[in-house]
Amino acid sequence: MERIPIDTHYLREILLKLLNIPSPSGYTDTIVRFTCDELERLGIPYELTRRGAIRATLHGEHNETDRAIVAHLDTLGGMTTRLKENGRLSLAPIGHWSSRFAEGARVTISTDRGPRRGTVLPLKASGHVYGDEIDTQPVAWSDLGVRVATRVHSYDELHGLGFRVGDSIAFDPTPEGTPNGFINSRHLDDKAGVACLLTAGKALTDLKIPLPLECHLLFTIFEEVGTGASGVLHGNIAEMVSIDNGTPAPEQNANEYELTFAMMDSTGPFDYHLTRRLISLANDHGIPNKRDVLKHYRCDAASALESGTDLRTALICFGVDSSHGYERTHFNVLEHLSTLLTLYIQTPLTVQRDRMERVPIEGFTEQQPI
Repeated sequence: MERIPIDTHYLREILLKLLNIPSPSGYTDTIVRFTCDELERLGIPYELTRRGAIRATLHGEHNETDRAIVAHLDTLGGMTTRLKENGRLSLAPIGHWSSRFAEGARVTISTDRGPRRGTVLPLKASGHVYGDEIDTQPVAWSDLGVRVATRVHSYDELHGLGFRVGDSIAFDPTPEGTPNGFINSRHLDDKAGVACLLTAGKALTDLKIPLPLECHLLFTIFEEVGTGASGVLHGNIAEMVSIDNGTPAPEQNANEYELTFAMMDSTGPFDYHLTRRLISLANDHGIPNKRDVLKHYRCDAASALESGTDLRTALICFGVDSSHGYERTHFNVLEHLSTLLTLYIQTPLTVQRDRMERVPIEGFTEQQPI
């Protein structure tokens, strides 16, 4: 196993490209096509599920038992719920996020006659009209609306322009990088994870690094609504690492600069042995890291296990301040993550006994006694 260089220029460029492709859950065809084109350019073979989840493969010496790393292409978004008589749109969220982070956002609405632009605003949006009422209206999706960027003042005019209930609404990411390494943008969850996974795949492929077993790079499309990895785990995958955002906050241990290993999220503990294998790799190679428990959190690992798959799971996080809001991370943590992925992919199966699905107790794992 060797520590190999990461193409940081590629990491920045691919992240920006991903961020600028709208992909709310349910409206991901464009980003799936883009990711497949990128995999082809990198020389990494792949296949698609019916709906568009991607399973790419880095071939290894053994292929009877595989490992996987998963990141999700879909993001938060919205959907039109009603065409209003005043020419505006009501909306509901796609994914779990607060309406307070939607206020003022510029959006694209996918109508039957092509994309239309708009702005998400509170129902009472002007102090010159409503006075102090703008500060007392509730924070709720029912108290927001979309002002479309066209001359329209009625339900009939909206309908005539192709607007319909069920139109997907994509929120502008507005990405910005700063000279000291910060990256501010919506949808870093999980396009930063996708960028790291592609960067790691590129590094190993460019140098033709031999791998001990096949590793599948999985790109899911319904993580934000809870069913991400449930349909892409065919074959004998013994262990899967999820890549997603960590949550810096006063009551959390994560930050934006070091990797975070999640020991547990709202669905329960991650695998003891796989998680500690990853922590040991980071420590042995000088990659700064922390551990955390994520209380109000769910990732692709949950959908994989709930689908009935018997595999070990772990979660590696890059810190994202204000997750599912106005997000920010630091480029250093994305470099660290890309590096760790290249190291992990070069390792043997975490538990060699996992090559067999049903075996006796002999050779079973041991944990430190409590």
